[in-house]
Amino acid sequence: MMNKFLNKYKVIYVLALLAFTFSYPSTYIEAQSSDKPKTQTKYKKARALQSKTAKKMAKVYEALEIVDEKGEPAPDMETVVEILTELRNDQENLKSYDRSVMWNSWGYVYFSDGKYKQAMQAYENVINEPEVTLPIRNAALFTLAQLNLVQENYAKGIELILQWMDQVETVTAQSWSLLGQAYFQQGNFRKAMSSMEKAISMSEEEGYKPKENWYVLLAACISELKKEIGEKKALLQQLDIYEILVNLYPKKLYFIQLGGTYGQLGREKDYMITLKAAHAKDFLDKESEYLALAQLLLLNQNPYWAAQVLVSGQNKITTYTETVKDKTTGEEVKVEKTGPVVRDNEKNLKLLADSWRMAQEIDKAIPVLEQAAKLSKDGKSYVLLGNLYLAEDKLDKAVDSIKKGLKKGKIDKLSQVHLTLGQAYFELQKFEDAKKEFRIAARDKDKKVKTTANNWIKYTENEEIRVKNLALRRDYIQSQS
Repeated sequence: MMNKFLNKYKVIYVLALLAFTFSYPSTYIEAQSSDKPKTQTKYKKARALQSKTAKKMAKVYEALEIVDEKGEPAPDMETVVEILTELRNDQENLKSYDRSVMWNSWGYVYFSDGKYKQAMQAYENVINEPEVTLPIRNAALFTLAQLNLVQENYAKGIELILQWMDQVETVTAQSWSLLGQAYFQQGNFRKAMSSMEKAISMSEEEGYKPKENWYVLLAACISELKKEIGEKKALLQQLDIYEILVNLYPKKLYFIQLGGTYGQLGREKDYMITLKAAHAKDFLDKESEYLALAQLLLLNQNPYWAAQVLVSGQNKITTYTETVKDKTTGEEVKVEKTGPVVRDNEKNLKLLADSWRMAQEIDKAIPVLEQAAKLSKDGKSYVLLGNLYLAEDKLDKAVDSIKKGLKKGKIDKLSQVHLTLGQAYFELQKFEDAKKEFRIAARDKDKKVKTTANNWIKYTENEEIRVKNLALRRDYIQSQS
């Protein structure tokens, strides 16, 4: 799980780095103050560029600022490289400050061309110049840190970020998030967690929304530290994060994670409410998600809505991959198919039928259970169907369904089924058939079942006599008229 997350997160992480601060000139990074005292290195105040250098750098800046007809950046990199090459070839005659400016520009050029190792060397040269100004040095230091992180040199990157933080007057929330991401990639989850909490706290204090990936990374840190933090405490901390994410960045993933966390904490009603909200936003696209919501709704005495959810899943079409045997080669191949999210298999149909039945929608439950029974490999669904028919006084259908169930077999509490079939025959006044079924049930070892069956036998015999007597009396009356 951890490796899967790391691989997925690494892509996001690198892209975030590339978009973080690389621009020309790289002399920014402002915002919130760091809490720790600064131990700034003192540098000589920079003098102005040498006249010759200043003229050449002015041309470099002009070439970098060129835009096209649409106003889009279109820098003349050929001119930039040409001028910077001249300066580099003459670097022995340049003052330290001039070289720092030149190397800073080379760093930008190399980075723009994807030559990260050369860019790193250029920024190293900037830092090592004795008369580099503090703003240029610090910007180069920070950029160098990022380049190390892009190259997966996490220890070095972290070291450089901490150096930068120690030198600057102010540290941004974004910078703390960068440090947190670096610690995470290194596997130092405790420090990663602390850094991300700092980043989120600072952005909230400033009144702007923390970035989505900050919360995601914080939740991942908590997950990795679950044993250290404690299972329940960790879940509660993650719960707070997911509640924020569904409000600030409403995506299916966060609804599912929030619901799952509620489930782990035993808060089934909150789990249900979360999944209902996801369903309302049409986020659910997996059979398991629809089934989970339906079962939670049943658990919370909402059978009608459970049925509605299942029906909506049956009506939602999705694309899925299925493994089938090739008719020619006999080999297993994967085939892309389309069909409903909630498929019409016995399990799903029985759940839907139960939902309609519990909602007192028997007319809707019966046809669904008929479908389930036809698909069943045992007789259980037919027996359930028979019970529904019996409850609706559809006696012939009840008998037919129960007999089909008995024929298919693999039925639990077989004696109870015979009792039910006997009752259906009794209502049809097929007393011999009824007594036959009751006698089978009476063989059960369970005393309660045996007693019930024997009572039904006596009751049937008495009813049989009563019905015969009524028939004889009716015949006698008719003969006298």
